[in-house]
Amino acid sequence: MKFTKYFLVAFFCLLTCITHAASILIPMDEDQKDHLKSYGIAFWVLKNGETIDWLLNYRGGSFMTPYSKQTEDECKIRGVSYEVLAYAKVNSILTEVSDPSVNMDVVKLEKAPKMAVYSPKNKLPWDDAVTLVLKYAEIPYDVVYDEEVIRGDLAKYDWLHLHHEDFTGQYSKFYGAFRYAPWYVEDVKIQEAMAHKLGFQKVSQMKLAVAQHIKDFCGGGGFLFAMCSGTDTFDIALSATNTDICETMFDGDPADSRAQSKLDFGQTFAFQNFQLDMNPMSHRFSNIDVTDTRQVERTKDFFTLFDFSAKWDVVPSMLTQNHDKVIKGFMGLTTAYNKNMLKPGVTIMGEAKAYNEARYIHGEYGKGQWTFYGGHDPEDYQHNIGDPPTDLKLHPNSPGYRLILNNVLFPAAKKKKQKT
Repeated sequence: MKFTKYFLVAFFCLLTCITHAASILIPMDEDQKDHLKSYGIAFWVLKNGETIDWLLNYRGGSFMTPYSKQTEDECKIRGVSYEVLAYAKVNSILTEVSDPSVNMDVVKLEKAPKMAVYSPKNKLPWDDAVTLVLKYAEIPYDVVYDEEVIRGDLAKYDWLHLHHEDFTGQYSKFYGAFRYAPWYVEDVKIQEAMAHKLGFQKVSQMKLAVAQHIKDFCGGGGFLFAMCSGTDTFDIALSATNTDICETMFDGDPADSRAQSKLDFGQTFAFQNFQLDMNPMSHRFSNIDVTDTRQVERTKDFFTLFDFSAKWDVVPSMLTQNHDKVIKGFMGLTTAYNKNMLKPGVTIMGEAKAYNEARYIHGEYGKGQWTFYGGHDPEDYQHNIGDPPTDLKLHPNSPGYRLILNNVLFPAAKKKKQKT
């Protein structure tokens, strides 16, 4: 009889605990063991038809979702720190975040975006930070390239990442250093064959058409995220719609001697009034990028995220959520942007103010939005051709990689009318 009594008391205590387990909080401050996989949990929850509250500026931009044992088990499996909250604690957090006097807000994530990565099918001797982190976080995506884009496949997707591509058709301007390398020769052969297959005489013409399709994708409501040379070469290609900026070794005929004067900056997303570097032996595309001119010691190479108002500037607040506001710098074929070349209306979200560099920028085009992020790999300061890929198991709390994943979840947000 006594055993039965104790059993019933224990059973009702357990039942009470389960009843009051209202939500799971995934903290994104220093208490989180694996920030990067936390985004994967958020994506997994959305894929399974549930919603998530993104608590902007609350403990590093934490996530909160209705309690389920499946979600709790998935957090355990993936090694993600979490807290089970009772209703009273949930209400307390929501009250705190909604207080008009604090710089916090709640954004509801409702549906997992359909993801695509624009990336070549052939293997090149460098890796892409976005695909590395998507795989690490276990976020599914499709790979598309020129053929799929020209065919119109972007209409299937909500979000597109641009691989470290050269949209100008100059093969990343690797001619000077790598023109005899087998991988370079093979890439030129593959690109030219695809251009002819798709009805273009030149690779540069094909890449321009691809850039224009991507521009239309964004204008129609798509979300575009690009890094490294996929940022400035995209705009350069669009600006060169009416001229030829490629020398003979790239497309078989000389560049237009008046190409600079024929650039149309009205076609671009982020940059204007830039000067092209048309030397085929140079790695530089234009003076948008400051890689060749910056005088920054590695020990002093950092950039700072802006502190936006979560209740008023919701979009940049989402894109800058982090547990650290000072981010280690890292280089790339395109490292950072000269702030003097930015168009009016471009939002700078991360900058090295002392060097007049913008590192992380955002803007709108049509119904869509875009984000450009300078540099190659947030945890590899100077990634060289042929270097091994970064092992993200060694960097599960990388603030630089978190910025990429903020963009992954951004399209899932319930559309919220911006305050003016």
